[in-house]
Amino acid sequence: MANQLPQTPETETLTRVQVLIAMGVTALFLLMVAKIWQRVGGVSLLPLNWMGNAPFWGIGLGLGISATSAIIYRLWPAYRQSANLYLDLVIRPLAWPDLVWLGLLPGLSEELLFRGVMLPALGFDLTGLALSSLCFGALHLSSLKNWPYMLWAMAIGAVLGLSALITGNLLVPLAAHIVTNLISGCVWKWHSDQKPNPSV
Repeated sequence: MANQLPQTPETETLTRVQVLIAMGVTALFLLMVAKIWQRVGGVSLLPLNWMGNAPFWGIGLGLGISATSAIIYRLWPAYRQSANLYLDLVIRPLAWPDLVWLGLLPGLSEELLFRGVMLPALGFDLTGLALSSLCFGALHLSSLKNWPYMLWAMAIGAVLGLSALITGNLLVPLAAHIVTNLISGCVWKWHSDQKPNPSV
């Protein structure tokens, strides 16, 4: 079964508190890096505009990413195993209400850094898109065995970055990222709760 993974040193179980603290510390670190980069590099944050259809574009993009992820999860065994290793580590210890933080903290901090600051700093063009997507993918590499998950994160980084390039609005990738995290977290948690915990 997909979620019945043996516990190894690489997939050692974390507690709920450890996961929440790690998410909070990582979010703060990424926000600090973004703020320092803005000041030192004189980079302007990509505008965050709530006007027009931007929120709906972001939500729609998040739904599309989630649907594509579900298809790839079913069709590509290496990605499925890699995603399970990553999500088992991060989501299994969390309670259902914690999934709100899973959506918001990484979504906000990662978008502010990678699409809000890094993309404009590296050149608001295809070169900046490629470099920021590569860095975004590297952030999601928890071990060398998880390279398919990193590859997927890199592709998602490119999609989110492209949405920023096309719209010039940080709200679109921000909303998409939060929606994607919430949906994937809830779906994985629900499936995980239906099956016995292999570490018990």
